Amino acid sequence: MVCGCVAGVAVWTVGTVTAPTVTYAVPNADLAAARTALTTLEVKGRAPLTGYDRTLFGPAWVDVDGNGCDTRNDVLARDLAEVVLDTAEGTCTVLAGELVDPYSGQRLAFARGEDSSAVQIDHVVALADAWQKGAWRWTDAARQEFANDPLNLLAVDGALNQEKGAGDAATWLPPNTGVRCAYAVRQILVKDRWDLSVTHAEHDALDRELGRCVTVDE
Repeated sequence: MVCGCVAGVAVWTVGTVTAPTVTYAVPNADLAAARTALTTLEVKGRAPLTGYDRTLFGPAWVDVDGNGCDTRNDVLARDLAEVVLDTAEGTCTVLAGELVDPYSGQRLAFARGEDSSAVQIDHVVALADAWQKGAWRWTDAARQEFANDPLNLLAVDGALNQEKGAGDAATWLPPNTGVRCAYAVRQILVKDRWDLSVTHAEHDALDRELGRCVTVDE
């Protein structure tokens, strides 16, 4: 999977697949940007979770970019293959598709209304983690924008998304080791974009994963 993170809206495409592991290569420019950004992130302890509530980041999914589609359907349409749209509702609602899950390397079928919880949208930098590392100071509008930032969103295996919870890189990494570099790059660039801090253990974990990256020229 190539992580076009520097461009803003990260478009990941599948690289080498050796079932069930999927290996993702990161463009050299993105890796260089992440390495630079990691040196500038503030390293400090996490603030208390006191006061955190999911509603402080706005409704679950809204149409922040004004394209007529809510963010969840935007991400599903971006990340799934063989996408089937509900033509009766226009071009927004994703009814079905197939996901090569970056976190597990498995192929997952998505079917709206059947077991759509099997594929969920993950905040790569979890909302609770963001709250403890700077978002508690933001306006409601900024938090809603963060919660719907495409750079920070991925369609993933639902069970692994639940397992991750609010974990940062020091406490949770995807089981598919082939995606950990791209995952670390994306976390760093999100935290850099939103001026979020990292803990010492998190910084070290991110730095370690950057050192294991497979890169491609792009």
